[in-house]
Amino acid sequence: MNTNSNHAANAPAYFSVWDLHAYYGESYIVQGVSFNVHEGEILALLGRNGAGKTSTLRAIARLDDPALTHGEIWLDHQPLHKMKSYEAAASGMGLVPEDRRIIAGLTVEENLQLAQIAEPVGWSLDRLYDLFPRLRERRKQEGVTLSGGEQQMLAIARALARDIKVLLLDEPYEGLAPVIVDEIEKTLNIIKAQGITTVIVEQNAVRALKLADRAVILDTGGVVFDGTAKEVLDNAELRAEYLAI
Repeated sequence: MNTNSNHAANAPAYFSVWDLHAYYGESYIVQGVSFNVHEGEILALLGRNGAGKTSTLRAIARLDDPALTHGEIWLDHQPLHKMKSYEAAASGMGLVPEDRRIIAGLTVEENLQLAQIAEPVGWSLDRLYDLFPRLRERRKQEGVTLSGGEQQMLAIARALARDIKVLLLDEPYEGLAPVIVDEIEKTLNIIKAQGITTVIVEQNAVRALKLADRAVILDTGGVVFDGTAKEVLDNAELRAEYLAI
């Protein structure tokens, strides 16, 4: 088991998180999280409920809640830890939250167009519709009336409508049928082939591990494992202790 907290500090990487600490009010949620992700890798960020996974994603995206109190976040040599959330987004960080945040009253296409109002613009509408043919079929339909799987596709497409380098996914499989999860995973592999780095937080740990190149496991806000996804799949004791699978 690799628990080296200096890994991110000592090894240059495309995307690095080093010694991240964050609080929700008085609650100390993220306690010294560090990891590296290389360009085009998929990293599964795993752990039991309450381990700090979503809080770590939100801190990386530079959202105010939880409040980042210490640590560094580097993306392609850019210090995201010194930025506001909109600056981090403009620098290539794309977060798809668990609730997807589809904007009511707007069609599928309007949700995508809204994401492209500010520079830098990412994938074109045609390219997004090629990736998600269902969205092309439903482009004039109000986004919030889509099925859960289609809303997840729209949320990912909306992130790609910006010029992102890292895609942060919080529980993308939640509430989706296995056949829809299959479609989402095929899409994530296409995105990976374009050189986009992905960090996925997912309770369905086995599916996330089969998709991912590497895995980081959190427990009570800190890193207890950093290695390959295959190492976790092959280690029943580790999975039982920290993932209950």
